[in-house]
Amino acid sequence: MKQIYICSDTITGLCSALHDAWLENRDGDAGIGVKGKTQQQLFCQYKTVDETDKKAGRLQRMVKRYLGYIAYRDIFYALLSDDPEKGTEVFRTLQAARNITDSRKIMDHLGNPDVAKVFAMSRSVSNEAHLYEEFIRFRELENGLLFWEISPNAQVMFCIADNFADRFPLEYWMIYDKTHKKFLVHRKHGEWTVVSGAALNRSAAEHISESEKAYAELWKEFFESISIRERENPVCQRTHLPFRFRSDMTEFSDQTR
Repeated sequence: MKQIYICSDTITGLCSALHDAWLENRDGDAGIGVKGKTQQQLFCQYKTVDETDKKAGRLQRMVKRYLGYIAYRDIFYALLSDDPEKGTEVFRTLQAARNITDSRKIMDHLGNPDVAKVFAMSRSVSNEAHLYEEFIRFRELENGLLFWEISPNAQVMFCIADNFADRFPLEYWMIYDKTHKKFLVHRKHGEWTVVSGAALNRSAAEHISESEKAYAELWKEFFESISIRERENPVCQRTHLPFRFRSDMTEFSDQTR
């Protein structure tokens, strides 16, 4: 009977589930289910995974050792996607890697539907993260913290954290993921971390500094001044700047979709 391993939609949870599935069913038909996103199937057994950093670390080391860092990156990004089948697709990709001569070239085997799906999920997450690196607009709060909110489909915080840590190493900044209810927090001269389970203080987040208000207005005026209305192309604009990103951008904050 097919075994389905149920876990939380986190890297630790998914990697723990993959660890258990690989340990117990590497040669069998098994799946990874995400809590709250898994539909019950007939003739399946469901097992809730004991999620630990030790299991997750062991699975990640195995992937790096036998599949290489390129495959590890694709797998890691795929696990950040919003696809409920991502865990199962990764598990099947790991199984497929055992059946080829050089497991480090598994991501080249796009003729395999599971590998192709993992590659597509990884590319989708990477593209979304790249867009957020361009579109995020920090605002300065009254307490000096740089803050912004985003609404991503995937859990892109893990992808964009190093970029902003390199750009603002001397600042206290925070990004709030409204979709997944998580915070990306960076301390001045320190490391970044992702925090779950905390609630956003909406009142504090809306108290921006006076200088921030002035700069926001200047930015909006600049955005309007460089626009050539006779050459506006809404279709092209939507291609490079989808509507779903605009609600989180300063220059569109007073506009409706």
